[in-house]
Amino acid sequence: MDHEQHDHHLETRRRRALFRAEHRGTKEMDWILGRFARSALATMSESELGTFEELLGLPDPDIEQWVVYGRGGAPDSALASLIARIRAFHEI
Repeated sequence: MDHEQHDHHLETRRRRALFRAEHRGTKEMDWILGRFARSALATMSESELGTFEELLGLPDPDIEQWVVYGRGGAPDSALASLIARIRAFHEI
């Protein structure tokens, strides 16, 4: 994949992640993840985007416990770091 194709692929992934972040199924998670995504996606590295996509694949109740209530532990350190970043963004 050449540089231009890679950039296009990355931009497609960012748009898809934004849509998934804003259409979670609950208004609370739409707002929490959607606002964060609108602010952060453009500057995320490919690795950070991959971690965000991984988070978006997890059930909302788990994400809510981690982000809103600070309960439980994220499955790995990359997700824990992202969750801390989302909590800081929302000043939770």
